[in-house]
Amino acid sequence: MFEIAWLVLFTSIAIGFTVISKDSLLGFTVFITGVLCVVLTAKGKLMSYVFGMYNTVGYAYLAYVNGLFGEVMLNLLFFVPMNVIGFYMWKNNLQGGKLSMRQMKLKGLLQVGVVCVLGCLLLGFGLSFIPGQNSPYIDATTTVLSIVATLLMVRRFKEQWLIYIVLNMFTVLLWVIRMIEGSGEGLLMIVMWSAYLVNAIYGYYNWNKGAKEVLSA
Repeated sequence: MFEIAWLVLFTSIAIGFTVISKDSLLGFTVFITGVLCVVLTAKGKLMSYVFGMYNTVGYAYLAYVNGLFGEVMLNLLFFVPMNVIGFYMWKNNLQGGKLSMRQMKLKGLLQVGVVCVLGCLLLGFGLSFIPGQNSPYIDATTTVLSIVATLLMVRRFKEQWLIYIVLNMFTVLLWVIRMIEGSGEGLLMIVMWSAYLVNAIYGYYNWNKGAKEVLSA
């Protein structure tokens, strides 16, 4: 019931904002496929990658027209192939139709943390030299965290959701800045990434239970 109510709520919000702000049909479809993708991912369903592929390409275009080139490169050069890889990796780790979820050790978590911090600083410094680039360090943070979280996701680690929580907060901030600066898709993207934040919290709760079931089996 929570998942159904969650989907209905944010779909209704998306429709309302699309009508009020006269947003593009593309922006609306990116929102809907994104919501479906993250909800299905939280439940460990293969169909998440199908909706994820459309969302990836559509979001890359929106990021391009808003001068967020780190987001463009992330989606086209990383998420597109990872959608394919993730689909087959999950497919090969289904047990009785249910995805086998994993938990990282403390050493692994510390290593991930170091990679995230260094990656964000280095990429942000590099993006700051690109003409037309907006919010280079925030863009870099969302890019690096997205890559790390996706790698953990295809390997079925529950800790992906902790990174997604931080990532979603930064991405909301990114689109708030773009909306203030006049982006037509800004408001809808803020709602979409806020929905992702709610789902990330739910996803961690769900995957935490799944990982414990595997450990106790």
